[in-house]
Amino acid sequence: MDKKRVLSGARPTGSLHLGHYFGTLINWVELQKDYRCFYFVADWHALTTEFERPEIIRPSIAEMVMDWLAVGLDPDKSVLFVQSAIKEHAELFLLLGMFASVARLERVPSYKQFQEETGRDISTFGFLGYPVLMSADILMYRAHAVPVGEDQLAHVELTREFARRFNGLYEEVFPEPEALLTQASKVPGTDGRKMSKSYGNSIYLAESPDSIEKKIKTMMTDPARKRKTDPGDPEVCPVYDLHRLYSDHETLMWAADGCRSAGIGCIECKKALAPRIIDSLATVREKRAYYEKHPDEITQVLEDGNRKAEEFAAQTMDMVRGAMKMA
Repeated sequence: MDKKRVLSGARPTGSLHLGHYFGTLINWVELQKDYRCFYFVADWHALTTEFERPEIIRPSIAEMVMDWLAVGLDPDKSVLFVQSAIKEHAELFLLLGMFASVARLERVPSYKQFQEETGRDISTFGFLGYPVLMSADILMYRAHAVPVGEDQLAHVELTREFARRFNGLYEEVFPEPEALLTQASKVPGTDGRKMSKSYGNSIYLAESPDSIEKKIKTMMTDPARKRKTDPGDPEVCPVYDLHRLYSDHETLMWAADGCRSAGIGCIECKKALAPRIIDSLATVREKRAYYEKHPDEITQVLEDGNRKAEEFAAQTMDMVRGAMKMA
């Protein structure tokens, strides 16, 4: 039997960091075992918020795809492609938009949330309608499942609504995709906030060991520990959150007990963490360095992926046009 299909994408943001790794990439790699996976570079989605500076998008594509390959995404198991190379996405976006309610789109939580968090007033059709484009991305590959975090569940539900609406109005073309809820790990940045490129607090997958060591050395810890002799609380310490991701049980207990009793200082705790992060990324750094020296291989991976995605998208749009009596 054919494997069920999974679709997911990411905006091209350049090199990826530990937050991307634990939040998305580990899951994507695992899904390759059981699903036929389509993973795409969402460059059109990037334009919904970066339309004033589109020049930053294209150089970021190769950077991101190098990280994808370095962590284990396999072009023989997954279709890796660029959204804008598949023009059928724009056609399906247009057709779905014919029965997309403006009031429904305004109720998508991320519409107001993004503007509140960033302070940007983006009142464009592209920004309001990007959930329709996201639905077109998913439905184009007749995906059975979409790996998402809780903040993206509303988009999957909207896609299911579009699938039901289309199938009811015309013919049964689209399966209703299920959300594969990704358990988000807590990945703090060096300043204690969520790791984010926009905060300048990230540790990157391709970062050098010296740079990682320096960043860990300057990381925030429990603010109550002003001196080594002050007891602390590991549950509020960003360094301990990273220990949870990288350290074994014995080291975790050592760090927690030493923090609470003031038996160890924050510098000691950080020195125990840094080598674990550095060692865990050794293979990723090695693979990425290879692709940096062989950029033609990245180009070839995307050309092959674009071709495979185009073939599938063309089949879907033949079905769509036929169902809508437009063929």
